[in-house]
Amino acid sequence: MKSALRFAMMALVLIVVALVSALTAMRFAIHGQEVQVPALVGLAPADAARSVAALGLQVQVERQYYSPQIPEGRIVSQLPLPGAKVRRGWQIRVAESLGPQRVVIPDVTKESERAAEWNIKRRGLDLTSTAEMQLPGTPADQVLAQSPPANASQVAAPKTSLLVSVAADLPAYVMPSFIGQPLGTANRTLQDAGFKLGNVSVAPPPPPVNPASPATVPAAPNTPPPQPSPASIIVVQNPPVGQKVFAGAVISFEVR
Repeated sequence: MKSALRFAMMALVLIVVALVSALTAMRFAIHGQEVQVPALVGLAPADAARSVAALGLQVQVERQYYSPQIPEGRIVSQLPLPGAKVRRGWQIRVAESLGPQRVVIPDVTKESERAAEWNIKRRGLDLTSTAEMQLPGTPADQVLAQSPPANASQVAAPKTSLLVSVAADLPAYVMPSFIGQPLGTANRTLQDAGFKLGNVSVAPPPPPVNPASPATVPAAPNTPPPQPSPASIIVVQNPPVGQKVFAGAVISFEVR
């Protein structure tokens, strides 16, 4: 009994030792591949890439910023920061300095979006975003505001955003029925609602029928075609009843 208990205790000790050894080996394996990130600020990107290659790291230039302190073409910031521990193969993201701001921010307000974009890019700036806004009383496709503003100094990056006006959406309506109404009444209703009267034609009359015979009676020769008048009654409309129409739409009728 004692020998069995002693054997079980020894087996338990061996298992604990094996687990500890495995955890220790795993920890060394993991941390053995970690390296410390060096300081890259002030270096050229190519020099920085060569300096970290021996550590198994990479350098990726992601942004460009103006900097009065860091010369043009040198790294102005990095991530991860110097001293951080990362695994081999990690990519260090850096921003490159453009040197002090020398470009003048143009005033592109009241210009069209296309003209503003051309004016911005010819100065070496980038158009990063364009927002749109409806502004009553303002023509469409006109720059309302810009960021950074004209002649701004101490700009961080060569990026410009614009706010451009767009045409207001026209009010929409459901086409009512004018069937059976006089043309003059319908025309006044359309004008009051902001619509336009389009083509008005006279619907062909049904062929007359002789009460004494089923055969139709031919129309009298050389009869002038009838003309629509304000008293003419609407029998067909276009667009039809229930269709979606916008303010300023043209409405046409057939009358009798």
